[in-house]
Amino acid sequence: MNQEITKRILSSIIIIAIALFFIIKGSFFYIFFLSVFFIITSFEWYKMTKNKNYFLFGLILLILSFFSAFLFRNTGQTDFLLVILICASTDIGGFLFGKIFKGPKLTKISPNKTYSGMIGSFFLSIISALYYTSYYGLIYWTDNVLLITVILISTVSQIGDLTVSYFKRISKIKNTGKIIPGHGGLLDRIDGMLFAIPFAFILFKLL
Repeated sequence: MNQEITKRILSSIIIIAIALFFIIKGSFFYIFFLSVFFIITSFEWYKMTKNKNYFLFGLILLILSFFSAFLFRNTGQTDFLLVILICASTDIGGFLFGKIFKGPKLTKISPNKTYSGMIGSFFLSIISALYYTSYYGLIYWTDNVLLITVILISTVSQIGDLTVSYFKRISKIKNTGKIIPGHGGLLDRIDGMLFAIPFAFILFKLL
């Protein structure tokens, strides 16, 4: 178990570092980054759902998510990075709190998900977002609006995680791939973001 956690942490650090580089660089670099991620996740989804009647649903979601990520970053890099931070903190908080505190299972769809993990997801995402907005002096985020926004985005991210877990379950596979040590496939790693980024993009436009 310790080796699994170590692999997961190291993989997360490497992925986040690579993603930040391309997001901050922007331009051609970011388009290249998104294209590679889209091709890999689409291939993983195809392998998992080929000849299944829900293949088209996932493909449409992937196109919508990556297009939203492209638009979001180009219209507001700071806010886009905030959403990425919330999603990453949601995933990490859920994993750590679930492993440490364990407790009742959240749903049969994903046996590893617990109520303690759900609480950890909200807790770490809120703390991370508060620190981020304070550090960068984003005064247009009031505490109440930020708190509600983080909870909404974290909730959608968790729903996205559970949705992909559901499709993995009915496809009778554990992971979508083996490209990331400790995580499985790339789709396993960004499942929450696929739902959260389009949602956040629309939400931020309304705000």
